[in-house]
Amino acid sequence: MTARRDVLKAAVLAGALPALAAPAIAQERREWKMVTSWPKNFPGLGSSAERIAARITAMSGGRLTVRVLGAGELVPPFEVFDAVAQGTAEMMHSAAYYWQGKNKALSFFTVIPFGLVADEFDAWMAYGGGQELWDDIYARFGLKGFVGGNTGTQAMGWFRREVKTVDDLKGLKFRTAGLGGEVMRRLGVAVVTLSGSELFPSLQSGAIDAAEWVGPWNDLALGLYRLCKYYYLPGPNEPGSALECTVNKAKYDALPKDLQDIVRVACDAERAIGLAEYNAQNVRALDVLVSKHGVTAQPLPPAIATAMGNAAGQVLSELVATDADAARVWQSFSAFRTLSIRNTNLGQGGFFAARDLPYKY
Repeated sequence: MTARRDVLKAAVLAGALPALAAPAIAQERREWKMVTSWPKNFPGLGSSAERIAARITAMSGGRLTVRVLGAGELVPPFEVFDAVAQGTAEMMHSAAYYWQGKNKALSFFTVIPFGLVADEFDAWMAYGGGQELWDDIYARFGLKGFVGGNTGTQAMGWFRREVKTVDDLKGLKFRTAGLGGEVMRRLGVAVVTLSGSELFPSLQSGAIDAAEWVGPWNDLALGLYRLCKYYYLPGPNEPGSALECTVNKAKYDALPKDLQDIVRVACDAERAIGLAEYNAQNVRALDVLVSKHGVTAQPLPPAIATAMGNAAGQVLSELVATDADAARVWQSFSAFRTLSIRNTNLGQGGFFAARDLPYKY
């Protein structure tokens, strides 16, 4: 009889365990805020942020819910870095080259003029030492960075009149960002950094004369073709611009290991999906810009591209000579770039040339 009572008692206690454990599970639920440098739901940039947030929320079964706040909803677009570093928000979706004023090496983790295209950049980050260098620098600010998408090769930008020589650029008030902005300054351009929502009104009012943003898809959405008809692409200043999904390091380190993995995998997935979306949408948008809106889309004149390349070399030489972090990152980046140029030129470059040959199918 005693043995039977013990069995019944054990069964009752076992049945009670799920109820006792439920409050502990509820306490594990977290809600994070993701602040972005883009208007909410903006094509590409904004949709990458939304997908990462949704992916984390779904894969965690709601244990980590991420709410996206577009530019200006919590903080202005260029204050998201400080918001996450200070713990006002847990995550940001932006571009690391916006923070080159905080550390000159950070441009390498978005894009370098005449640097790496998107797949080369991903290879360097994952298998060439790039992520470890980024981790070291961001840890000083209390941050942990992840690549959260890529726009692919961007356009050079929009101009009201045709540009044929470097002299045609001199004195233009031109919106751009990152080290590419410094390259343009060396060519006599007055560089202005603006958020995406400011571009159209600034062009319309004459506050700027020309602008680059991303590429055909985003540029079509902003309506820049209504004010400028000359469109130059590609832009050697931004051969493959990575987006960042960066988190407060203390908050990330406090997560259980499985939630840390979910955050990392959600960002990794966006590397491929975000780039695929840009590649698909850009080809359609460029066709609309040219065939429907009468935009003249053309490559940069060789003289301007060459001058930009020479200026980029000067900018990078001065950067690595005066900043220890930049020199350390450049050593890794440039070595990988040299190998990539040979591989890409022989592989993809050779194929692109062959693909242009006429054939019947």
